Amino acid sequence: MARTKHCRGLWRNAGALACCTAVACVLASCGPAVKGDQPQETPATPVKIEVVRAVPVQDTTEYVATLKSRDAAIIMPQVEGQITSIVVHSGDHVIPGAELMQIDPAKQAATVSTLEHNRAAQEANLQWAQQQYDRANGLYSAGVVAKQDLDQAKTTLDSAQAQLKSLDAQIQEQQVQLHYYRVTASTDGIVGDIPVRVGDRVTTTTTLTTVDKPGSLEAYVYIPVERSAQLKLNTPVQIVDAQGNAIADSRVSFISPQVDNTTQTVLIKARIANNEDKLRNQQFIRARVVWGSHDGPVVPVLAVTRIGGQYFAFVAEDQNGKLVAHQKPLRIGDTVGNDYVVLEGIKPGDKVVTSGTQYLTDGAPVTPQS
Repeated sequence: MARTKHCRGLWRNAGALACCTAVACVLASCGPAVKGDQPQETPATPVKIEVVRAVPVQDTTEYVATLKSRDAAIIMPQVEGQITSIVVHSGDHVIPGAELMQIDPAKQAATVSTLEHNRAAQEANLQWAQQQYDRANGLYSAGVVAKQDLDQAKTTLDSAQAQLKSLDAQIQEQQVQLHYYRVTASTDGIVGDIPVRVGDRVTTTTTLTTVDKPGSLEAYVYIPVERSAQLKLNTPVQIVDAQGNAIADSRVSFISPQVDNTTQTVLIKARIANNEDKLRNQQFIRARVVWGSHDGPVVPVLAVTRIGGQYFAFVAEDQNGKLVAHQKPLRIGDTVGNDYVVLEGIKPGDKVVTSGTQYLTDGAPVTPQS
């Protein structure tokens, strides 16, 4: 019994000792801090800083345009029939009137021959009618026949003459028609693709080939009707390549007075001087319409980062006498040289960070790098 009490006393002393130790630790933690344990400030990151400037920026819009030659001819037959010969090849240079191909003229030639034979027969009838009239005129002068007989002979003669003139007109018409079976070039130029072959039967709606004369083109640009109020003659138009570089400059030469009822667009045209033959007829191309210009801020391309489809840039701002980098979302436009045009997010005079942005976080202190 005495031993049990002794053990209980030992457990009470051990618990009291543990409590004292815990209190001592708490008091030690609440005591004065050691001078060497104070937190140090984050050092400023040296970066290059550039002041945002405003430069003249063009207000432009790009559209898909179609180039059409002003000196291109689509060759289509004026008659129906079977092609018997093709005397040119794609790429040949031809002059006006040069033969391109031949359509079988046998049927038409037979028609002309029939009319010529009919004319010969009518000439014989005319000669007989003339003789009858001369005889009747002599007899009438001698008082042998009545005036009615003379008038009848004169009517027969006039009818024969009219029929002969009608046949002459028909022969001329059919000879002209016969000429159409010989397909010729209407202008000088280069023969394009020839989709037909010898033996094919063609109609007046069949495209035989094209003859393109190298030279100026016209850009057909369709502008949404919402911007039609801004359209003016001589508005600058640039033809640009896939990289956005201008390859030809022009101005609006035509504005359609009507709106396309299907697409609700307005057609404009701009003449393109294709001196180096870089462009082709019926080519789809990008046309940039320059509406005007204004002063806008620009930032170097290297200062802009893209995260999740959104553009950002760090701007150094004064905070309590120190420079701090803040990340700003941007809405950018076209590029001018090595700079982005900023539409929203930065204004002229802001200090944009152009180097070391990969090491910065929002609110990080920075210092200008010499």
